[in-house]
Order: sequence, then C-alpha cells, then structure tokens
Amino acid sequence: MKLLYSIHKYDVFMFTWLINTKMHSALTKVSRYLSKTGDGSLYVLVAGALFWQEGIESPRLQAVLLAFLIERPIYFVLKNSLKRNRPQAALINFRSIITPSDQFSFPSGHTSAAFMMATLLGYYFPPLIIPLYGWATLVGCSRVVLGVHFPTDILVGIILGISTALFSLGQL
Repeated sequence: MKLLYSIHKYDVFMFTWLINTKMHSALTKVSRYLSKTGDGSLYVLVAGALFWQEGIESPRLQAVLLAFLIERPIYFVLKNSLKRNRPQAALINFRSIITPSDQFSFPSGHTSAAFMMATLLGYYFPPLIIPLYGWATLVGCSRVVLGVHFPTDILVGIILGISTALFSLGQL
C-alpha cells in the first residue's frame, strides 16, 4: 500500500505541475483536437480502408481486429475493477476541461488504443513508425492536459496498447 500511495503522490504532483504551468491554456486547444483523434473514428476508418483495399483476409486487418478484441476487454476489466478516480473526483477544487466518457481513469483507453494502432501500423508501414508514435504520445499527453487522466494512467495505457499489438502480431 505504501508503494501505491507513493506512486499516487508523485502522480498528483506531476499532474498539478502541468495543470499550473503558464503554457497549459495554450495547450488546451490543441489537446482537444488531439484527444478527438483518439476517440475511435480514425480506427474504424483505418479498418474500413484495409477491408476495402485488401478484403477480410488481410493480415493487417486481422491484426487490427484481433488486437481490439483483446485490448478492449482487458482495458474494460482493469478500469472497472481498479476504479481509480479521475483527477476531477480525486482532487479538491479541480475541474477537467472536458467531460470524460466514463467514471474511472486507469488505464487511459485513448492512449492504449493509440499506441496499439501506432504499433500495428508501424509494423506494416515502417517509415511511418516515428510519426505514428509521435501522434500516439500526443494523444496520451492531451488526456493529461485536458484533466481527465493522471500520468500513470497514460503510462499503463502505453504498456497495454503496445503489448496487445505485439501479441496480436505474434498470433498471425
């Protein structure tokens, strides 16, 4: 318990520091946009394009579908069993910039899905791996800037997304 408390204390410190920096208000506008790119529409578009171009037998499409079939349930179970409060519920006198789609924060689903897709697409399209991971990192950071996640929510989302993608690629 002492370790978890120490991690939470550090997490709150990092979160509070970011929220109180002078650049926070400038980051808010771009963070809204970046966060929306991780809402899910882009993933449906990618899956649709793969289906249209390569058909249902596409190994790329199968990897994406398998990864989502694994990642979403794991994410859901973690989030609803650990039940970590979002910053707005955990911190006194704090209001997030946006209203999150669910109650709990750990892990970040936006970050997990973004890193999963970045890993999968980067595997199949190696020249895009750096921009894809850059985009995924910005999606994760945007969630902290918007006040709906703590930094460790993002870190665990990264681990979940990458590991799910690698597992999916290993199965095909």
